[in-house]
Amino acid sequence: MTRQKKSQFVLTALLLMLVTILSACSKSDTGSNSNAAPSASGDAESQDPITLRLSEWGSPDEVAAYKVAIKKFEAKFPNVKVDLQHIATDYDTKLTTMVAGNDVPDVAMMESGTIAFPLAEQGKFYNLQEFLDSDPDINVDKLVPNIMYSLEPGNVIGIGPGPESFGLFYNEDIFKEAGISPPPAKASEAWTWDEFVDVAKQLTVDTKGRTAKDADFDSKNIKQYGVNASTWWGAYSNFIYSNGGDFISEDGKTFALNQPEAVEALQKVSDLMNVHHVSPSPVQAKNIPATNVALQTKKVAMAIDGQWASAALAQSKFNFNVGVLPVLKEPVTTVVAGMFSIFKSTKHPQEAWELLKALLDPESSIDMITAGTWMPSYKDWYTDPALLAKWTENLDARPSAYKEAIIDVLLTKSHQTPTGYVKNFNKIMDIVNPALDKVWLGQQTAQEAMDSIAAKAQEQVQGRRDIAQ
Repeated sequence: MTRQKKSQFVLTALLLMLVTILSACSKSDTGSNSNAAPSASGDAESQDPITLRLSEWGSPDEVAAYKVAIKKFEAKFPNVKVDLQHIATDYDTKLTTMVAGNDVPDVAMMESGTIAFPLAEQGKFYNLQEFLDSDPDINVDKLVPNIMYSLEPGNVIGIGPGPESFGLFYNEDIFKEAGISPPPAKASEAWTWDEFVDVAKQLTVDTKGRTAKDADFDSKNIKQYGVNASTWWGAYSNFIYSNGGDFISEDGKTFALNQPEAVEALQKVSDLMNVHHVSPSPVQAKNIPATNVALQTKKVAMAIDGQWASAALAQSKFNFNVGVLPVLKEPVTTVVAGMFSIFKSTKHPQEAWELLKALLDPESSIDMITAGTWMPSYKDWYTDPALLAKWTENLDARPSAYKEAIIDVLLTKSHQTPTGYVKNFNKIMDIVNPALDKVWLGQQTAQEAMDSIAAKAQEQVQGRRDIAQ
């Protein structure tokens, strides 16, 4: 190589090094700005445009509530825009396909029993406990019980926008006409199971006007049922927990629906249909309309349902109220809720967290809350008189007994949904549900049915999420 060529080579190399250094500095500066987290006060350190994708399901009213939350969020963070993706049908399937194709939203609504935990076990979600530990506006103590979902203790994968619990809804006029005292509102005064059955018998009437307490009552021609007791796990779980039972043992090692406490509760629900004839069986229930219509038209006098039924009941324009569920051993209500999760693939985790917080804000969903569909996620909306009044007073969806029968029980007697702590819940229930169908139809006792599938269900038991493994 000649000296001239060598000099040209050295000069060219030096120029290339300089360009590389300058380029790296430029990229470093741009990257730190575009991914800068908002400060604790909520002011973003960067004004670079950001787009967050949010996927969810829900009714038109629920979507409207999300849009309100998004509008407030975007006003607070002008450089951030939210792309709302409403997936009305086959949500789990479509989202799973999106994840497989690396087409992942930043924040997504999740259902605990189906899609959330399988994705969490693949490491797809942020641990929200890290955000909760450092955020000045929100922490575990500020949230109502049982709306956080954890893969394991200390690893929070999702937070629900609000709790949903259960109550005993009823038609006030039916009770007045029968001269019977309505269901108690206070947990301390809750009916025993036998008291509940006795009232249900008095309010179950055949086509000739005879009640289920009459010797010649015709159970094959019932005009009005005393109660509609749903046969999905969310409803009957209340009574399993009330009786001291569970879906899985305390140490997470053993299938527990064949144990005495759970079996007794399941049998009592079955007896409402097949022994006392005060509740429609699954076959008869096909002719029973939704809770609001069933109570309004006096097809049933009482209904075990989630508090979300309040919205449709209010729109039906008749005299309804709600009492606390009957008790086996202790008053209990199961809390069920969807959750919002943040995908680890997001390029803007702090902004995604701020969006999640906006979705939890009761002020954003106040229309849904006052309508009766939702309940607030923040505890002070239950304990602060002014905030409590905003969503419980002078509203058709919040009858006179609502605060005691729903709110007080939720705050003091609630139990997490089994989907939140029972590993492999859906596969266990895929085995349990067909067996329970025979119980609801009176073809087998609860003990026989649960014993018959216990070994097979045991094969699916993988432990609990609420204890360290």
